[in-house]
Amino acid sequence: MSKKNKDAPGEKIIARNSKALSAYAIDERFEAGLVLTGSEVKSLRAGKADLESAYAAFHGSELFVHSMHIAEYPQAKAFGHEAKRERKLLMHRSELEKLRGRVSERGFALIPLRLYFKEGKVKLEIALAKGRKTVDRREHMRSEEQKREVAAELGRRQKGGRS
Repeated sequence: MSKKNKDAPGEKIIARNSKALSAYAIDERFEAGLVLTGSEVKSLRAGKADLESAYAAFHGSELFVHSMHIAEYPQAKAFGHEAKRERKLLMHRSELEKLRGRVSERGFALIPLRLYFKEGKVKLEIALAKGRKTVDRREHMRSEEQKREVAAELGRRQKGGRS
């Protein structure tokens, strides 16, 4: 695994939004807590979450994440939860105001990147991002592929003992 994909100490990744990095140009990242029910936390501990179509949006002065799928927990029965309900995000007011100002600018969106446990609490990493055009996506994919090839070649040279 590469260094950037490793979990930080005390973190356990639940889900990643893998398509977000190719579809959006990431400007800034933020960490937010989530307001969840007990059955949602149980389901997350089992790793049953999906961020593929999720996005964050403001309702009044509060920030919510939409379309984030957390599978129903079968043992909860009557006390269960709705799989794709809106969930409130918890952040400092200053961060919320900063995000509100930036999202009002043309082209910016709030995209969830990863969902993880940090010191026993569920956290969501959201990114302030701009959508990429198809041409930009191709260029980004091409440059990422070139970086991988260079890293692989350097690895082969170091193993072979050649300089």
